[in-house]
Amino acid sequence: MTHVLLGQSYFLRFDPKLLAAMQPYPPLGTLYAAAYLRRRGHEVALFDAMLAGSENEWAAALDRQQPQVAVLYEDNFNYLSKMCLLRMRDAALRMITLARDRGCTVILCGADASDRPEIYLAHGADYVIQGEGEETLSRLLDVMEGRQQEPVDSITGLVWRDPSGSVRRNPPGPGIADLDELVFPAWDLVDVSQYRQRWTARHGYFSMNMVTTRGCPYGCNWCAKPIWGRRYSARTPANVVAELEWLKESYRPDHIWFADDIFGLTPGWIESFGGLARERNAAVPFKCQMRADLVTPPVAEGLRSARCDTVWLGAESGSQKVLDAMEKGMTVGHIRQARRLLGDAGIKVGFFIQFGYPGETRADIRMTLDLIRDLAPDDIGISVSYPLPGTGFYERVRAQLGEKQNWTDSDDLAMLYRGPFPEAFYHALYRAVHAEFRMRKAIRLLKQSDMPRQAWRAKDLRAIASIPKHWMIWHRQRRQLNRYREIPDETQDRPLQSEK
Repeated sequence: MTHVLLGQSYFLRFDPKLLAAMQPYPPLGTLYAAAYLRRRGHEVALFDAMLAGSENEWAAALDRQQPQVAVLYEDNFNYLSKMCLLRMRDAALRMITLARDRGCTVILCGADASDRPEIYLAHGADYVIQGEGEETLSRLLDVMEGRQQEPVDSITGLVWRDPSGSVRRNPPGPGIADLDELVFPAWDLVDVSQYRQRWTARHGYFSMNMVTTRGCPYGCNWCAKPIWGRRYSARTPANVVAELEWLKESYRPDHIWFADDIFGLTPGWIESFGGLARERNAAVPFKCQMRADLVTPPVAEGLRSARCDTVWLGAESGSQKVLDAMEKGMTVGHIRQARRLLGDAGIKVGFFIQFGYPGETRADIRMTLDLIRDLAPDDIGISVSYPLPGTGFYERVRAQLGEKQNWTDSDDLAMLYRGPFPEAFYHALYRAVHAEFRMRKAIRLLKQSDMPRQAWRAKDLRAIASIPKHWMIWHRQRRQLNRYREIPDETQDRPLQSEK
């Protein structure tokens, strides 16, 4: 009989946008927790919701494993888990009920549970772990099993109800200081073949996920940090390369997604990592996320030599005024320089773009559109500003929030506060910018490709064939946007969609 069943509540099937993209990754944070518990002598099993059909499969896993303890341990390296989507919260609450119905003690750990533990306790959870969870969970299980004798109120990071029903919050835990001491994630608990099949069928290659760090020390005032706060810890390059060697030998990935908030922040880390990976024949093509102001010529060269194929930059805006209001701590010039350096190194670049920050004007939006047009990134991801508890941005707009304070899924794009323009404006802007971006990218491919036409890949042909469709979408959404010209704005110099 399995004592602990670990699961998580992010179901790809409940997120239509990400289901269509079909780039699934197992819950890395949950796998770290499983490995941590096993090393401390706990018997564990895994329910992987990512590829599951519904909460009914969680119920089946509970019946099959018959655990005494059910733990919903969210993947805190998955940015979608950090967004606290309502559809996934509903799944977690349903999963709590299913576990309680079977007599399990139920424990929660994740961003939404850290922000709003009362919701989960009210729905039957026995304990909620706030912040980094491995050590707190292990201590709690030791007490429950009788291995250790310590009162529950001494276990740091725990939120719970005392016998009177009052919610108690213990002090936060110190966190794991030496990440090299962690056991590699428990990949043996994952049906890797199911992930490989989906990746290769859709994309022609198989990607796996890793992390080299925990946390982020920067203070962007819209970025929630419910797990690690502003702590930042990094594994050594040697430790990361050892995991790469193990993954290559055991699972043969074609590609790696480094899910760190910021990859290679420590000076010299990327160069050392790349050198070791080449020396040990462990290098695998990878993508990562970085800050634009960290991309220097040595860093770009180090990324190239380490076989980085894509860097996603949190560009956010082409307006310095907006970047300063966000407290990004970087400039539009940094974005331009990073794009140039990475492009010269043969590395593709993605831009994360954010519209709707308080005070953003038509002029600011035009600057962002011009930035995308001028720098022609290889991909873009667009969102609207999203207030989450614990951020300065949330406190700024808190009085404007209504009953709905989270998106339902990743394609929701609801303006949860009173943005500079109506919500319909941002939906049209989202569609217009994506259509224009794809249209321009396909036109560049058509004009610049020096390959014989018969050598073009199927996806290139599809992109070129889609030019008329994207032009029609772009043209239609421009008309929608122009309906909002008369909304008062501090700039009235020219229409939003005028071309350069």
